[in-house]
Amino acid sequence: MEIEPTEEVKESPRIHRLHESVVNRIAAGEVIQRPVSAVKELVENSLDASSTSISVAVKDGGLKLIQVSDDGHGIRFEDLPILCERHTTSKLSKYEDLQSIKSMGFRGEALASMTYVGHVTVTTINPGQLHGYRVSYKDGVMEHEPKACAAVKGTQIKIENLFYNMIARRKTLQNSADDYTKIVDLLCRFAIHHIDVSFSCRKHGAARVDVHSVATPSRLNAIKSVYGLSVAQNLIKIEAADNDTSSSVFEMDGFISNSNYVAKKTTMVLFINDRLVECTVLKRAIEVVYVATLPKASKPFIYMSVILPPEHVDVNVHPTKREVSLLNQEVIVEKIQSMVESILRKSNESRTFQEQQAVEASPSVPPITKNDLYPSPSPSGSKSQKVPVHKIVRTDSSDPAGRLHAYLYNNTQKHLEKDSMLTAVRSSVRQRRNLKGTAYLTSIQELINEIDSKCHSGLLDIVRECTYVGMADDVFALLQHNTQLILANVVNLSKELMYQQALRRFAHFNAIQLSEPAPLHELIMLALKEEDLDLESNENDDLKEKIAEMNTQLLKQKAEMLEEYFCIFIDSDGNLSRLPVLLDQYTPEMDHVPEFVLCLGNDVDWEEEKTCFQSLAAALGNFYAMHPPLLPNPSGKGLEFYRKRKHGKSPQDGENSSSHVGGAIAVEDEFEHELLSEAETAWAQREWSIQHVLFPSMRLFLKPPNPMAANGTFVRVASLEKLYKIFERC
Repeated sequence: MEIEPTEEVKESPRIHRLHESVVNRIAAGEVIQRPVSAVKELVENSLDASSTSISVAVKDGGLKLIQVSDDGHGIRFEDLPILCERHTTSKLSKYEDLQSIKSMGFRGEALASMTYVGHVTVTTINPGQLHGYRVSYKDGVMEHEPKACAAVKGTQIKIENLFYNMIARRKTLQNSADDYTKIVDLLCRFAIHHIDVSFSCRKHGAARVDVHSVATPSRLNAIKSVYGLSVAQNLIKIEAADNDTSSSVFEMDGFISNSNYVAKKTTMVLFINDRLVECTVLKRAIEVVYVATLPKASKPFIYMSVILPPEHVDVNVHPTKREVSLLNQEVIVEKIQSMVESILRKSNESRTFQEQQAVEASPSVPPITKNDLYPSPSPSGSKSQKVPVHKIVRTDSSDPAGRLHAYLYNNTQKHLEKDSMLTAVRSSVRQRRNLKGTAYLTSIQELINEIDSKCHSGLLDIVRECTYVGMADDVFALLQHNTQLILANVVNLSKELMYQQALRRFAHFNAIQLSEPAPLHELIMLALKEEDLDLESNENDDLKEKIAEMNTQLLKQKAEMLEEYFCIFIDSDGNLSRLPVLLDQYTPEMDHVPEFVLCLGNDVDWEEEKTCFQSLAAALGNFYAMHPPLLPNPSGKGLEFYRKRKHGKSPQDGENSSSHVGGAIAVEDEFEHELLSEAETAWAQREWSIQHVLFPSMRLFLKPPNPMAANGTFVRVASLEKLYKIFERC
């Protein structure tokens, strides 16, 4: 009897528990999908930390380096050991907190995920600390104990070699230009929503920033600074709201493009409860309205901020928090769509076409003539360079009735017959706050031309191409240019840069708002008393009062001009409340305000226009220059100033304080810690501003005048080639 062979039974695969490192790496790949995901998480952390300034530096599209720095409240020293562990957060403590969450982060996964796919270094300092701490992380844990280090206010997080252990992911992200473009776009979106925060983004090592925004009270100004005037001038304000608890409760405000806006793709910036998200349903609903209202080639620009009760928003629906789920979403989308349609139909009843105005001739811009506007027929044999009409204006080129050139000649002819000043003072590139006059007066243009004509070409090359090495002392910074080591006087350089910026930004300043208005009379009296060497003498008090009163009245009379041209606001009571921003991300030392106000009264020539503006710019330059702080430098010999004293004796008495019971001299290792901390912060902030604000701005804006070549501002100290030869001999 034959026995049939039995089929081999396959065993079911065993289920086993994955190692924690594998789980964490898989989870990290979901949270940090590409470099822009890491930047988004870090910027949101900075915003949660109440930062007012956030800067991002990126190398190779974020694969080699992502560095995000802010001026927020920092991270506690005791929190550093668990900072990068998974599910550690300061944003919530129980699940129910998600229903009222207002912060952008809440899971405690982002930093942990970054440590599993990159090398993370954190540098942070808390308010009131004498120094900061730096620590590196790998796979969620510290690689070493936190090390004390110098730091400026806030936190800096660096991610290096992102996806170094995920070969397939890294290969798919080799196009660094594409990833950097996504990061720039992300920062632009944050910048137009968080208008009380300054943002900057640049490629690592580059002098030019690709995103640069400053805090501003106007959303439209923020859009103009980030996306350009061509976008901002074609936007319409939109608002919608609903308080019907049975259907939907929301408030929405924003801007949408009008019928004159042209783009190849839709740009939609959507924030829901201050969280940057995407909503495909809302985007398509709005695009449907535009397709029905505007020509098919047009794609809209949309910025919307939607505020809903926190309990109506589920933020925990996407690994990267890119999407959220809304209660009654269909009703909200329908009402916003209806509002957009209503506004667009009203705006489309009349369409505006803007002509390019003639601009006043300058040395760098050739004048526009009638022949430029209406070229004569080309000679026989020459080829006509006619521009297609549909590229000149935003209209339907297939419709002859819509071609603007049929009407352009007569309209422009009338403009040319009007007063030439009307065309000289209006430019499509820059808009004035006050249309009574031009932002570039003849005197200002002459002063700027003088700066350009007196620029030293050799020094300009040094400024453009130098590398900052560090501070040599309180005044001189060490630079390297090619193979030369050069000492540069940062006080002189910053003073000249601020002077030139005051002229170039004439009538186009942003403002620094003082926390409290400062009375001019008191400021001037304070400056006069500081100048008086004999502090105990009261003989000149009456004279000081008269000087203070006269200067106060003078500045009150000039208040309108100071506000319009230089953003120096003085109210009718003689209080100073606003100062101009000469360099973004830089605030002058407020200890010098009394001296500045006295200089405005005493040193400015108010009679002749050009001299007046020149002396005003010089006063601003001196005030904003990066002078050494008033407190002595606590590094080196300056530290003796902060030692505690007993019986008024100084440390120069020649005795060792540690050996005296009575402590008749400076007490060793005992310092005025509050004063010392204030000094360390002031000097660290100055050095940071010199490295990260002054020198990058110099490369972009400074035109070094000829006298700087001989007045000691630049001093060549060594040649690296000769030093190398010396070292070789040794």
